[in-house]
Amino acid sequence: MQPVTAAPRYDTRTIWLHWLTAGLVLSQWLGAQIIDWFPRGPLRVDARSVHITLGLTLLAIFALRVLWRATGGRRLPAADRGALHVVAKATHWGLYALIAVTLALGVFNVWVRGDSIFNVFTIPAYDPADKALREMVQDWHGTAATLILALAGLHAGAALVHRYLWHDGVLARMLPRP
Repeated sequence: MQPVTAAPRYDTRTIWLHWLTAGLVLSQWLGAQIIDWFPRGPLRVDARSVHITLGLTLLAIFALRVLWRATGGRRLPAADRGALHVVAKATHWGLYALIAVTLALGVFNVWVRGDSIFNVFTIPAYDPADKALREMVQDWHGTAATLILALAGLHAGAALVHRYLWHDGVLARMLPRP
């Protein structure tokens, strides 16, 4: 009888950066959906300020994640072969690209529209009279964020298929505890 060996797992830093990214992406999307529920004034300024602050936090975590992946993160063998491997790789790189684009558009959105951060300091608008530019950048930012959520849903669905249909331990590689 062969001894059972633990499935290879990602290192702790990779796992935590993954779940912090996922949690922030989800909370940012949900938060953006409710900002306009707040009445104009201090409450809406605070809601936008929280969104901007968490966006900057996500930017820092994403930069750390990319740096860690490029320099020190554990590499694991592919979970799938053939077409499924190509789809998995495309999904992962698509998520990275969409997160980078969404973050860049978020920074650009703040710069284009201008904003007050917790009524403590103000970021001046690039061109206060150009409402069309503000709306376009905001729409692109929202669309990119929604695309992240859709692709992340596909990613999560695939992880659940691995776990509950194929029973192959792929999801366990990224869970904080085995």
